Amino acid sequence: MVQAWLAADPDPDDRRELARLRAEVGTDPTALDRLRECFRTPLRFGTAGLRGPLRPGPAGMNTAVVRRATAGLARWLLPLPVGPPSPTPLVVIGYDARHRSEAFALDAARVAAGAGLRVLVLPEALPTPVLAFAVRRLRAHAGIMITASHNPAGDNGYKVFLGGSRTVDDPGWGAQLVAPVDQEIERHIAGTGPAATLRLRDHWQRLDQGIVAQYVRAAASTVLTLTAHTPVARTPTAQARATTGPADPAGSRATGVGVGVGDGGRPVVVHTPLHGVGGRVLAEVFMAAGLAAPIVVDEQAEPDPDFPTVRWPNPEEPGALDLALALADRVDADLVIATDPDADRCAVAVDGRLLTGDEIGLLLADLVLAHLPGPVATTVVSSRGLRALADERGVPHRETLTGFKWIMRADPRLVFGYEEALGYAVAPELVRDKDGITAALALALLATAAKRRGRTLSDLLDDLAARLGVHVTAQRSVRLADPNRIAAVMRRLRATPPSSLAGLPVTTHRDLLRTEPAPGAGPGLGPAAGIRTGLPPADVLVLHLGPDRVIFRPSGTEPKLKAYLEVVEPVPGAAPAAVGPARTRARTRLTALAAAVDALLTDLDDAH
Repeated sequence: MVQAWLAADPDPDDRRELARLRAEVGTDPTALDRLRECFRTPLRFGTAGLRGPLRPGPAGMNTAVVRRATAGLARWLLPLPVGPPSPTPLVVIGYDARHRSEAFALDAARVAAGAGLRVLVLPEALPTPVLAFAVRRLRAHAGIMITASHNPAGDNGYKVFLGGSRTVDDPGWGAQLVAPVDQEIERHIAGTGPAATLRLRDHWQRLDQGIVAQYVRAAASTVLTLTAHTPVARTPTAQARATTGPADPAGSRATGVGVGVGDGGRPVVVHTPLHGVGGRVLAEVFMAAGLAAPIVVDEQAEPDPDFPTVRWPNPEEPGALDLALALADRVDADLVIATDPDADRCAVAVDGRLLTGDEIGLLLADLVLAHLPGPVATTVVSSRGLRALADERGVPHRETLTGFKWIMRADPRLVFGYEEALGYAVAPELVRDKDGITAALALALLATAAKRRGRTLSDLLDDLAARLGVHVTAQRSVRLADPNRIAAVMRRLRATPPSSLAGLPVTTHRDLLRTEPAPGAGPGLGPAAGIRTGLPPADVLVLHLGPDRVIFRPSGTEPKLKAYLEVVEPVPGAAPAAVGPARTRARTRLTALAAAVDALLTDLDDAH
C-alpha cells in the first residue's frame, strides 16, 4: 500500500516524508505508528467536509487527496443538467491562510479545469463566508473552500458547497453538501485513478476584488435592514455607505448608525481575528454600515498559519481570548468580538465574560424575528431557548442534526439559524452557511442601540430570561486521539446509561441511532427513549433530567467526545427582579451537573 501511494503521489515533499517514515520503521519505534496513521482511515466528508492533519497518505490532507477529491467532485458535476448562460458547470474556489491552503486551492483549480469545468478562484486568502456568498451570487454549480476553520495549525480541510440548477425554493442552494451527495462523490473519488495521472490545465480565472466588495456591501446592507426597527436607525450617511462600499476609518468616526458625534452612544469594540483572514473584511463591513472599524489585537491581527499566540485557534478554547480581553480592559471596551481563522464563527465577550453560543444565538434570533418573522432553526445539541422564543413569537422552529449543512436545509423560508458552537446565519438568503462577520456586525449594532438606552447585551439577556425562563448551557469535552476510544465510550454510554447525575434522576433518554427504546429502558424512563425524531440516524445520546438535559456526541471536526449541558429554571411571574435568583439557582445546578459529567467521562474512558 505504501509503495503504491508513493508511486501515485504527485507531490515531491509528501513523497519524501512518506519514504522517510518507511525507512525509519526499523530504527524508530514511533515511525511504524506514524506510518499507520497515514493509512488508517481515508478522509471522508464529515460535519464540515474533509478535514485532517497535513501528512502524506489517504488519511491526511495533501496534494494527492485534494486532487482526487476534486476529480471525484468533477465526475459528479459533469453529468448534471446545466442551464444558461453556459453548458459547462462552474466551480468557485476559495482558501484561507493556513499552511498549503493556496497551493491546494490552485491544485483543485487545475484538476477541475482539466476535467472540463469552468473555474474561478477568489483573489486572495479570504473568509469562508465570502466563498459561500460567491457560490450564490455567481450562480456557481459548486464551491470549494480550503480551510480547517478553527482546527489546530497542523490541520487543513476541503469544504464543498452546492449550487447550480437549484432555485431559491431549494433550501440547500449554496449550502454545504449532505448525504447522499457526499457518498456519491466519495464513490467517484474511490473510482478515480492515481493522483499523478490526473489531467491538469491552467484554464482557470482569478477573480478580482469586486467579489469581495459585493460581499461587503451586501452584508452591511442586509444587517442594517435587520436593525431598522430598533433604535439603531440608519442615517443617510450609513445608508450610502451600505450602497457604495467601504468608507475610510476617519469618515466612519464622523457619523454612526443612529448615533450623533460626541453623544457617548457608540460602543467601543475590540476584535481579534485569531491570526486568521477575517480582520480586513470585517473592518470593511463595519465601515460600510457606518460604524468605526473595531480596535484590533495587534498580536493576532495578521494571518499566521502557526497561530503563535494561542494553543488552539478556536474562540471556544480557554485562553484564546486572553489578549483581546486584556486589550478591552485597557481601552474600556464595551464589546469584544473574536472570529475564528476563516471567520465563519463569532465569539463575544461583555463585561469581561465570554457569552455562550446559545446566549449569542438567542440575542440574534430576537433581533431578526423583531423585523422578519419566519422559521428559525438550530441543532439538537443547542439550547431549547430558541424553541421558547419561536413559540412566543408564533413562528416555526426546526431542529436538525449538528452542522450548518443541516440547519440551512431546515426550511426554504428560513430567516435565522444558529448552533451553539458559535455559528450564526443572520442573513441566510445572502450566505447559506454560518457567517461570523454579519453576526459580528449585528451584535455591534445591537450593542449600539442598547448603549444609547444605558444598557448592555447582558441586560438584554436578562430581558429574554424574564420572558422565556433562564436557559444556561455549558459544554464539556475530552480529547481522545484514537477514534476507537471515542466509539467505545459511546457504546458504553448506550449500554449502561446513568440512572442519575448530580443527584438528578434521568427521566428519559433519546438515542438518535435508533427509534426503539434503548437498552435498559424501563418503567422509570418515559417515551422519549424510543421517540422517532424524523432526523437521519446520528451518533447522539440525549439524557433528560426533568427540565434539564445532557447530550453526548463525538465531534465531527476534532478528535473529541463532547457533552452538552442545559439547565432550565423558570422565572416566577416573569418578573425582572426574579431573574437574578433564578439564574443563581440554574448556575448552581449546572456546576454540579458539569462535575458529574466530567467524572462520568473520566470513568468511561478509564474503563477502555
